[in-house]
Amino acid sequence: MTAIKHALQRDIFTPNDERLLSIVNVCKAGKKKRNCFLCATVTTERPVQVNVVKVKKSDKGDFYKRQTAWALRDLAVVDAKDAIKESPEFDLHFDKVYKWVASSTVEKNTFISCIWKLNQRYLRKKIDFINVSSQLLEELPKVAEESVPSGENQSVAGGDEEAVDEYQELNAREEQDIEIMMEGCEYAIANAEAFAEKLSRELQVLDGANIQSIMASEKQVNILMKLLDEALKEVDQIELKLSSYEEMLQSVKEQMDQISESNHLIHLSNTNNVKLLSEIEFLVNHMDLAKGHIKALQEGDLTSSRGIEACTNAADALLQCMNVALRPGHDMLHAVKQQQQRFSDLREQFARRLASHLNSVFVQQGHDQSSTLAQHSAELTLPNHHPFHRDLLRYAKLMEWLKNTDYGKYEGLTKNYMDYLSRLYEREIKDFFEVAKIKMTGTTREGKKFGLHGSSGKLTGSTSSLNKLSVQSSGNRRSQSSSLLDMGNMSASDLDVADRTKFDKIFEQVLSELEPLCLAEQDFISKFFKLQQHQSTSGTTTNEVEEMDGVALSRSYTPGVPQTVSSEKDMIRQMMTKIFRCIEPELNNLIALGDKIDSFNSLYMLVKMSHHVWTAQNVDPASFLSTTLGNVLVTVKRNFDKCISNQMKQMDEVKISKKSKVGILPFVAEFEEFAALAESIFKNAERRGDLDKAYIKLIRAVFDSVEKVANESQKTPRDVVMMENFHHIFATLSRLKISCLEAEKKEAKQKYTDHLQSYVIYSLGQPLEKLNHFFEGVEARVAQGIREEEVSYQLAFNKQELRKVIKEYPGKEVKKGLDNLYKKVDKHLCEEENLLQVVWHSMQDEFIRQYKHFEGLIARCYPGSGITMEFTIQDILDYCSSIAQSH
Repeated sequence: MTAIKHALQRDIFTPNDERLLSIVNVCKAGKKKRNCFLCATVTTERPVQVNVVKVKKSDKGDFYKRQTAWALRDLAVVDAKDAIKESPEFDLHFDKVYKWVASSTVEKNTFISCIWKLNQRYLRKKIDFINVSSQLLEELPKVAEESVPSGENQSVAGGDEEAVDEYQELNAREEQDIEIMMEGCEYAIANAEAFAEKLSRELQVLDGANIQSIMASEKQVNILMKLLDEALKEVDQIELKLSSYEEMLQSVKEQMDQISESNHLIHLSNTNNVKLLSEIEFLVNHMDLAKGHIKALQEGDLTSSRGIEACTNAADALLQCMNVALRPGHDMLHAVKQQQQRFSDLREQFARRLASHLNSVFVQQGHDQSSTLAQHSAELTLPNHHPFHRDLLRYAKLMEWLKNTDYGKYEGLTKNYMDYLSRLYEREIKDFFEVAKIKMTGTTREGKKFGLHGSSGKLTGSTSSLNKLSVQSSGNRRSQSSSLLDMGNMSASDLDVADRTKFDKIFEQVLSELEPLCLAEQDFISKFFKLQQHQSTSGTTTNEVEEMDGVALSRSYTPGVPQTVSSEKDMIRQMMTKIFRCIEPELNNLIALGDKIDSFNSLYMLVKMSHHVWTAQNVDPASFLSTTLGNVLVTVKRNFDKCISNQMKQMDEVKISKKSKVGILPFVAEFEEFAALAESIFKNAERRGDLDKAYIKLIRAVFDSVEKVANESQKTPRDVVMMENFHHIFATLSRLKISCLEAEKKEAKQKYTDHLQSYVIYSLGQPLEKLNHFFEGVEARVAQGIREEEVSYQLAFNKQELRKVIKEYPGKEVKKGLDNLYKKVDKHLCEEENLLQVVWHSMQDEFIRQYKHFEGLIARCYPGSGITMEFTIQDILDYCSSIAQSH
């Protein structure tokens, strides 16, 4: 700080004729610490000016620059913040309050003391010093002050501060003594030399008096010296005693050092004993297995609930002892190694005993459950495994313990469980499906017609036996259709609604029995073998499962290694695939049987199977049940598509009789039956889209086949075949209201209307044939450019020729021709569709239209001739009504 003070004096204040009296290193309170210096200065010229100057180090170099200066007379308050507690903070109140933090409390106090002194000396206005210690204001500041420069000293700049006399004011007593002395010498003011000489003489007098006083006190000095000698002797004696005491204390010190060292060793020994006791207690508390637990592991009853609970607690305690986290060095202790070996032996012994007992339970379950199969042989129900699951779930915690401690035995138990249970479930499920097949076919004897032999329930029948049954069951109800169409395998319409409803109920019962059975077994496997089943999986399907040593294991499965969450989910599905390996083949056999009985059964199976697949996927899309039903659903969908394809194929191969009228084609009636059945089955079904696609394919095939048959028909006119069959199709679609076939319904209506009109026009051309030919000639002449009123001058079309043609068709003859036309139309139309009256009414309207057309031509081409037809419109109406009533 002294070096900085000299540098500031030399570089900043000397050039400005100022003297630096005090300096303090400060920074602004509450801001970043950018240090600067506050300096208290006075000018070297009169009148003296006192300033507080802020000096800051330049940013561009190591030199200092003057930043701000305040006159001391502008200072109002100095606030030291705390008069008791030392604090480096202080405030200076000039035009505003400046808050500073000094680098040290000493510098702050020195600076405030200098300000106080300068205020006392140079300012009439007194500055307020608050929170400043009174002791600080009373003692003289230690800063070097400079007296008011005079004479030769005024020109001195930067001299040594220690050479400057310190100014000291006279107190009141001194001032009073000087005044009395000067009053005794009135000439002191006029003659200073005389006054100084007088003072010198008085001083000499005083010096002589002092010498005499000293000489008079020589005796006292001798006494004092004697006392000092005695005191020295006493000091020597005291030093001797202190030396002896010191020797004694040295001995005590050595003993105390030995005692301290002994205490340290005792403390160290106690500390070691405490730590050793803590380690022993840790090992005893964590690696000591109770005798009751040991007995339970060695001899515990694994058949009773209480014994199982005791064994479970003992196994958990053993696992805790074996899994305790040993501290460094514990594993090197012989007792610890011995205890660990003992625990391993106990674990191995109990694991063998537990695995042996559970294997016995699995075998016993197979025998017990087999005895209950006879109870369900006549009923379409599956045995309930809940009691067996409930008994085994008591061992779930022990299985978890076995999984964590001996995965090899856990894996062996898993394989044994799958082996025993797969054989048991195979017997139960095959018997269950045998009952279902018998119920579907009625009796066992009747079932032989469909290839059911023995208890295996396998389908060995041929297509010819099914075709034979189809022909026999058709009977008289389809005799006419059978004579027109070789139906082949298409026997869906040969069974009535009751038979199909029965099949639907049986198939639903089969699925309803299988679904809870699989879900219950899967839930049991998850709980008993402690496998997580509600986590995301890798999506492995049953097709990716390999059969290895009698147990289904995926390619990613490694025996003897605990599985992760994803592989545990795969393991559940693989176990279910092994246990229920016969479900999918049996379902496929049952589906094949249902399809042989009636191909339309595929509709029922598609709806039921889709619903159960949807339900299973909502529970767990990757579960065994969902995957298996999904695979079977693919087979059902193929059968459904095959059913549709067979119907389309049969439509394409249809042959019609050349000797009888066609009527409603068999495949049109079959489509009506199929659509009505499908609408009742697929109401609110999940797979409505499959049916809609089938509808589109079938209806287009029906349209094409109707046109094909109509073109090939020889006995029945083409328009009649088209009109009747498209009318039937339109009526069917209107009644069933199938939304996806709206366009086809409109098309069928249009075809029916067009062919009805075509047939009517073609048929009416024959009763008035000559009259038709005559007027066609008239229209031809008009078309060639002959004026209508000039047609009568044509030789072939004059009035005489017209009268001759009209006379050939009197009313009686017209009625006869209409009667023959009615009989002919009646022969063309079939009774099933009942379109005779519709066609006859249309012919009546067309005949009246032709009649009006003929009369119009007569009026225009033969005006004023008076020629008219020999029958009227009313006669036509009467003829048509009479003919219709007579037939």
